Amino acid sequence: MKIGILGTGAVGRAMAGKLAALGHEVVLGTRNPRETLARTGPDRRGQPSVADWLKQHATVRLAEFPDAARHGEMVVNATSGDGTLDAIDSAGEANLAGKVLLDIANPLDFSSGFPPSLSVCNTDSLAEQIQRAVPTARVVKSLNTVNTSVMVDPAAVGGGDHTIFVCGNDAAAKATVVGLLRDMGWRDIIDLGDLSNARGTEMYLPIWVRLMGTLGTPRFNVKVVR
Repeated sequence: MKIGILGTGAVGRAMAGKLAALGHEVVLGTRNPRETLARTGPDRRGQPSVADWLKQHATVRLAEFPDAARHGEMVVNATSGDGTLDAIDSAGEANLAGKVLLDIANPLDFSSGFPPSLSVCNTDSLAEQIQRAVPTARVVKSLNTVNTSVMVDPAAVGGGDHTIFVCGNDAAAKATVVGLLRDMGWRDIIDLGDLSNARGTEMYLPIWVRLMGTLGTPRFNVKVVR
C-alpha cells in the first residue's frame, strides 16, 4: 500500500520504518524538506537527525506535506497535537479526499509545564477537529494510547497480549486500519464505535503520563478483560 505520513518526529519515523519494513511504499511528510535535512545534529531527545535516519531507511522518501498526502492511499497523522491542524491544512483537503486518515496524535498542552494538560477534551477531540477540517477524509483514531516503541512493536510488552483501540465513522476505513494493526502485530483490537469516542482515548493520556512516572518506563500498556 502507498502510505503518506505527516510528521518527521520520533512517532512519524517509527511508523515509517515499521511500515516500510512491512513492504509498504512510504513517503514521510514535513513542512520544508530542505530545512528538515539541514538539521544535522540529534534532536532534543537524542534522536538522530532525519537526514541520518533516512540513510538507514533508503526506501522511505522525504517530501512536503502535500506530496506525502497525495502519495498515500492511506495517510497517517503523526504530528504533534498542537501542530496537527496546520499540517492537515498544509496537506490539502484535495490530497486527503476519500482517503483513510489514521490519526495517532494527542492534543497535549505543555504550556504550563509537566505533566501536560489537554488542549481539547470532554465535548470534542483532536480527531473530530481533523474530521471537521477535512470532511471528505475518513478519519480513524488509533495507536495514541501507547508509547512509540510499543506502537510499532506490541510484542515487546507482555508478549503482545494487551489492548489497542480504534474508532471512526467509516466502517470500511476502520477495517483497513485494523488490517494494518494486525500486520504490525496487534492482536487485541477493540472497536469503540464512532469518532466521538476519540474523546475517551485522548483523555486516557493524563493517567498514561502518571503511570509512566510511577512505573519508570513508557513501555507498558493496558489489557481489557471481561
